[in-house]
Amino acid sequence: MAQTLEQQDTEIFELLKREKKRQLNGIELIASENFTSRAVLEALSSCAANKYSEGLPHHRYYGGNEIIDEIEGLCIKRALQAYGLDPAQWGVNVQPYSGSPANFAAYTALLKPHDRIMGLDLPSGGHLTHGYQTAKKKVSATSIYFESMPYQVHPKTGLVDYDQLASSAVLFKPKLIIAGASAYPRDWDYKRLRDIADANQCYLMTDMAHISGLVLTKEANSPFEHCDIVTTTTHKTLRGPRAGLIFFKKQFEQAINDAVFPALQGGPHENTIAAIAVALHEAMQPEFKAYCSQVKKNALAMAQALIQKGYSIVTDGTENHLVLWDVRPQDMTGAKLEKVFELVGISVNKNAIYGDTSALNPGGIRVGAPAMTSRGLVEADFVQVVEFLDRGVKIAVEIQKAKGKLLKNFLPEAEKSEAIKQLRTEVETWASKFFMPGFEEK
Repeated sequence: MAQTLEQQDTEIFELLKREKKRQLNGIELIASENFTSRAVLEALSSCAANKYSEGLPHHRYYGGNEIIDEIEGLCIKRALQAYGLDPAQWGVNVQPYSGSPANFAAYTALLKPHDRIMGLDLPSGGHLTHGYQTAKKKVSATSIYFESMPYQVHPKTGLVDYDQLASSAVLFKPKLIIAGASAYPRDWDYKRLRDIADANQCYLMTDMAHISGLVLTKEANSPFEHCDIVTTTTHKTLRGPRAGLIFFKKQFEQAINDAVFPALQGGPHENTIAAIAVALHEAMQPEFKAYCSQVKKNALAMAQALIQKGYSIVTDGTENHLVLWDVRPQDMTGAKLEKVFELVGISVNKNAIYGDTSALNPGGIRVGAPAMTSRGLVEADFVQVVEFLDRGVKIAVEIQKAKGKLLKNFLPEAEKSEAIKQLRTEVETWASKFFMPGFEEK
């Protein structure tokens, strides 16, 4: 047991070494990804991973948790402090394993089976856990256990249609309205949402997973003034480990805590909670405020550069960390371009655009600035990133002209394309110049 990973398991060691190289040499544009600091990684791989600690601090089902209680208590304190919340009015549960379990725990606390919910539709930029279903299938467990009626963005503006939501809520009478999204480039009107919730005597919850770092640094509107529950992940713009948090008004404390454990989870991952505490400490430093400001500048620079090249951007810009790129005018699909960009060392994700009928073969791509901003890129660098993206699209268009639209014919040609190989070499040479957080040699 004293052997290093390299000595003990060469297969995993080599795979991780390759993944490290991929991250260092690539351009990471997936809006939900980021690079943690070395300090966060150290906490994540610490001895706290060894401890079982079911229950809340000072109310555990196992002994030996006196120090773990201090770690989790510190994480709770920092979470409330970071968002400027009064502990007399707000609480937070730091045990959810990720964002989706956090959301389902919130639903479990607030709702009974078959209660009605309204969240932003997936093709409008919403998240699976906000009640997504199709005409033939209840895709999310949220839609299985609760009755879901989505609201949408306006088909012309791409902005959340609050008027439509207000009208639908009067008819549907939801028990819960969910704000927040996974692919929405604009800010939210929480006051309007609160008014709609009050008019229908229902709860209001925000899933701020994507914008939590921006909310913390006041680079985005805060949901806390108007919401009953606020959930978030900790690994996107917050730049921590992969986990979730549930903030709640104090009247929901018992219900939320009981929903997390024992209703849905077992022992919390205390090493992850220690790493969340580190990330929250980092997020309260002036450098993090500057980082989040730069994220928004970089996303806007990317949107403007794409527009200047003639591409279609949903809402014609962005107010946060991501850009939603409609590639249907190029007669392309998000799925096809995701594959092409992967071949050249650029990570993006296909994404539904309003009007799409398939989430697996949608007409859009979501690109984000958080990860590469962590590597030190500024606006001019993101303009260069768009140059790489533009070249990738043009190569893809030429391959499609020659081989047709079927992916089974398109992809083999892309994999052997000399133009793609040349572009990958340029991308890797360029990307490897930038600092990589957490990759410092020990």
